Amino acid sequence: MIQTRRIQFIIFCLLIISMQVLVNLEALTTNSGDYGVLVSLKEEWENLPPSWDGSDPCGDPWEGIDCNDNSRVISIKLSSMNLKGELSGDIEGLSELQILDLSYNKGLTGSLPQSIGSLKSLSILILVGCGFSGLIPDTIGSLSQLNFLALNINNFIGPIPASVGNLSKLSWLDLADNRLSGPLPISHGSTPGLDMLVHAKHFHLGRNQFSGEIPDQLFSSNMTLKHLLLEQNKLTGKIPPTLGLVQTLEVVRLDRNSLDGSIPSTLKNLTLTSELFLSNNEFTGPLPNLAGMNDLNYLDMSNNTFSSDDFPRWLSTLQSLTTLVMENTQLQGEIPPTLFSLVQLQTVRLRGNKINGTLDVASNYSSQLKLIDLQNNSIDSFTVRPGYPFQTILMHNPVCYEGSEDYCGVVPKNFGYSTPQDNCHRTQCSSDQIPSPTCKCAYPYTGDLFFRAPSFSDLTNTSIYESLQKSMISSLSRYQELVDSISLSNPEKNSDDYLVLRLQVFPFGQDHFNRTGITTLGFALSNQTFKPPPNFGPFFFNGESYIHFEGGSTGSHKSISKGIIIGAAAAGAILLILSIVVGVLACQKKRAQEAVKKSDPFATWDSVKDSGDVPQLKGVKCFTFEELKKYTNNFSASNYIGSGGYGKVYRGTLPDGQLVAIKRAEQASKQGALEFKTEIEILSRFHHKNVVSLVGFCFRQGEQMLVYEYIPNGSLKEALSGKSGIMLDWKKRLRIALGAARGLQYLHDHVDPPIIHRDIKSNNILLDEHLNAKVGDFGLSKTMNEPDKGYVSTQVKGTMGYMDPEYYTTQQLTEKSDVYSFGVVMLELITARSPIVKGKYIVKEMKQAMDKSKDMYNIGNFVDPAIPSNITPISFRKFVDLALTCLEEAGDNRPTMGEVVKEIENIMEIDGVNSSVESRSTSVSHEGTSGTFDHPYSEESLMRHSGGTNSGKRTNSSPGASQQP
Repeated sequence: MIQTRRIQFIIFCLLIISMQVLVNLEALTTNSGDYGVLVSLKEEWENLPPSWDGSDPCGDPWEGIDCNDNSRVISIKLSSMNLKGELSGDIEGLSELQILDLSYNKGLTGSLPQSIGSLKSLSILILVGCGFSGLIPDTIGSLSQLNFLALNINNFIGPIPASVGNLSKLSWLDLADNRLSGPLPISHGSTPGLDMLVHAKHFHLGRNQFSGEIPDQLFSSNMTLKHLLLEQNKLTGKIPPTLGLVQTLEVVRLDRNSLDGSIPSTLKNLTLTSELFLSNNEFTGPLPNLAGMNDLNYLDMSNNTFSSDDFPRWLSTLQSLTTLVMENTQLQGEIPPTLFSLVQLQTVRLRGNKINGTLDVASNYSSQLKLIDLQNNSIDSFTVRPGYPFQTILMHNPVCYEGSEDYCGVVPKNFGYSTPQDNCHRTQCSSDQIPSPTCKCAYPYTGDLFFRAPSFSDLTNTSIYESLQKSMISSLSRYQELVDSISLSNPEKNSDDYLVLRLQVFPFGQDHFNRTGITTLGFALSNQTFKPPPNFGPFFFNGESYIHFEGGSTGSHKSISKGIIIGAAAAGAILLILSIVVGVLACQKKRAQEAVKKSDPFATWDSVKDSGDVPQLKGVKCFTFEELKKYTNNFSASNYIGSGGYGKVYRGTLPDGQLVAIKRAEQASKQGALEFKTEIEILSRFHHKNVVSLVGFCFRQGEQMLVYEYIPNGSLKEALSGKSGIMLDWKKRLRIALGAARGLQYLHDHVDPPIIHRDIKSNNILLDEHLNAKVGDFGLSKTMNEPDKGYVSTQVKGTMGYMDPEYYTTQQLTEKSDVYSFGVVMLELITARSPIVKGKYIVKEMKQAMDKSKDMYNIGNFVDPAIPSNITPISFRKFVDLALTCLEEAGDNRPTMGEVVKEIENIMEIDGVNSSVESRSTSVSHEGTSGTFDHPYSEESLMRHSGGTNSGKRTNSSPGASQQP
């Protein structure tokens, strides 16, 4: 009865409002269809400008909305507004929309609707730095007027839609920094492809997961491409010779892939190219002769295996060269002194080669020269004029074996820049305000500028930042009375060789921007209205949401606006109003039910006797069986990615596009409910880049499933065995060791109470898309509930070959037990061998063979042949020393994981590696019971365990185990 009266009352109110609306609709100037779409967007989004409460988007303008003379919406610009929600499919109704810019709103999530392809007038679509996910809809190829498409810095997955090839007017294509995969699409038959975009100037496709070969057909002499950016993908095969046909190219980045073979000679036809990045691939054959590329400023071909009889003389002919980086490329011979006389030369980095003879920089050198880094070569003498102004690093060359000159050590030079303040009176700002270069306290618009291929490498030259600042001020001056000044600060090169600068834009005439000012600035930076000086190359901006609007809100609030909204939606139709009422009530009921579920997210926890209380989880979702069944396509064979003692592992895709690895326990491996609950409670506490994250779990319908983040490159075990096809050179192995060590240090030192992993092995160290190491599989982990005690008394569990003998014999588990296991993993990184092979224990074998008087400790026969021959002896020896220290019999003699991390960082510094960058088979597990134990690695014990017996009841495989399709 009460519910019926409530419905009657709402209907009466709506009838009154609709009558009022019919009277006021004539005052609405905005096209009614467009108005309805904006209302739909308003319902989907949070944190919209207050002016959106107004009655007429075109007549009484809503901030971020532009209309034409016919009161049709032609532009939506709402960058950096902190919007949250999804993009409604109703947007297809804006048939005259030309510009859509929602950049720098990380709270905008979900998939792009297929209906976006109906915006036939759209010429600019910019969604940079949002949280969109899922597939890019193929209907995007229907946007026939599209000129500018920027979807970078999102979470899109899947392939590039081939339909993009239909965008004949497209000039700018930026899909970088997503998780896109598959081959680069090319046309065949009636199917379009990227090769059809002959008018495009920019292909920015870096930092994705594209695979396969770069097609020959992709390039032609008809193309007008300026920027080809494909760095940090998984591309294989050779560089197609047809690349040399695109003679308009100015920047080419193919670095950080798995390209191989010889570099085609046609590359020298790219005479307008100023930046060429080919590093970190698998190129072989002779160095290409690039003589004639007279505009080439920046050349990086590092970490490839070229063949060269002598130092290439053609390098000295590149008159525009500022930066030469060819580390670990097998270069040999003497460097001709003429190289250093190139007038624009700033940096020469040739570490890890076979360069010999005399380094002669005495005759002549560029006035701009700042650095010569020739570490790890065979140079036996150095000739230079006294008082030379550039830095030279010759560590690990014969010239330094008995010398202590400055050039025989690494001299770190930290450079910090910030736009200086004018000659003005400095004032004391409040804690949340920032002084501008003109000494005014204000709330600037901030973000980071990323320059993907600058032509210079000398970051200490302040004039380059001054030129950028002047250029930016000049560009933004078109917006009168908007910008007072700008500040640039903290220049640095990141791991992708991008130049990153912090940008702050200060408001004119007041201490804050209004919303129109922010959307204007955001659009100027997102659609490349601002053009930096040519030597900075292609860039993108990643802005932050602006929250410092006056009073938190501006704009008008109309008392009749809600009536008009309802009227526009209902159009005066009584039946429609009734439908809305019923829908609202049903929706309210559904939302109330959902609210109850959210308030008790573990209400579905099985109420069995041994399940304990509802688990106390942090940021972990309880999935239903039906959900995981759907996400894995009914646990289909196509989504099966591996197995272990725990059960099978499946790849799944969540509704937001996130890939996950789902471990489904088999009947024999299922734990008790209390043990399972304890495990997920432990896992939910981990939040570190080197520890696999738990996304959720399922404990329904007799199932025990753990849902982890998907780690695409499988386990370290697979990489070392060659199963995954990943090539690990010495530097990559050092980075992996450091990442795993940091993950363990986090568990020991930063989780409260500390966690002992208890099953560290190469199978439980996973490698993500960038080969960053992540520690996984915590099925045997123990919490140090009494850290002052120093150990946990527990039954012996773990994996033979990795298990700490002290723990085995005493049943006292300590953090040093993980250190021992990590030491075994370090030996695996050196040897690529399993710890126990045919009854022989690698630790014992290496200790017996070791002779520290020899250069490589006399263990060269144990070293994995896949490690390059130019490994630095000193770093190798220090790595072995550290491993053996971790493998001390007594735990007290082993280092802590924090000490291990520091030592690996020191080793990496010796090798010139930046430490700030960032299975189908299972090992035999052992579970003991209380009693007397022999040493686990005695000859008798090894023979017993190598015979194939497994006294453990389960072997856990990593959440991403064998994650190769």
